Amino acid sequence: MKKKSEVIMHFLFLFCALTSALALFVIIFFIFSRGVPAIFQTGLGSFLFGTTWSPLSLQFGIFNFIFTSAITTAVAFLVGSRIGLWCATFLAMFCPKPIYRPFKTMVELLGGIPSVLYGFFGLVVVIPFIRNTFGGPGNSILAAMIILSIMILPTIINLSEAAIRAVPNIYYEGALALGCTKTEAVFDIVLPAAKSGITASYILGVGRAIGETMAVIMIIGNSPHMPGSILDPARSLTAAIALEMSYATGLHQNMLFGIGVILFTIVITLNFSLTVINRRTEVK
Repeated sequence: MKKKSEVIMHFLFLFCALTSALALFVIIFFIFSRGVPAIFQTGLGSFLFGTTWSPLSLQFGIFNFIFTSAITTAVAFLVGSRIGLWCATFLAMFCPKPIYRPFKTMVELLGGIPSVLYGFFGLVVVIPFIRNTFGGPGNSILAAMIILSIMILPTIINLSEAAIRAVPNIYYEGALALGCTKTEAVFDIVLPAAKSGITASYILGVGRAIGETMAVIMIIGNSPHMPGSILDPARSLTAAIALEMSYATGLHQNMLFGIGVILFTIVITLNFSLTVINRRTEVK
């Protein structure tokens, strides 16, 4: 017979797992129960593809917000994923031992910086640089791209490094024994073997970028109009919710829940798509 302590711990772990799952379903129900009826009341097409957001005139088009979130997240991912993966590869395979700990500490500290401080950095450094170099107000999509590229680095670096280190050392040593150079062994053997963990880091990085609110609000300009270029101010999906939820009522408030529905759907779709692509790549 099992000891009573084992039975108790079994039910405790089960309770914790069920609590996490229940919390997810409660959040989904809360958001969708308020957002979905409002979306269909306004019209799904006009909600997704409308370009005018004016609660006073009952116009709730969020295509501008979707476009802004998509382009900032995409560019931040393209830049941050490359830099993050190369940094993780350096830390795991090429970094000399004397400087590994300082580098690793700096990466961990980068991940511990609050979002509002990234926003302050954008206000003081990035926005004046953009204004003086390219013109315009400075508060722009470009500023958000730069800050988000930096913010997702710790997530990608830490998880990618862990994935690379998890690859059995025999893969690397076998490649060297077959005549590969160190660079060839790392990039042709080790990194492909760590693809699952690296993809997981990308998924979490994209989630961090598209879900970031405070830093984006501080630097993107928060204009509800369609931007003409990356130097123009704009408004993201998360910023739209955060800026207006405190005073919104009635249909306006429900439409903000509708934005939450779209944001949740986008994140789930991205995660599912990247997971499917990763699995198909592994099968091949």
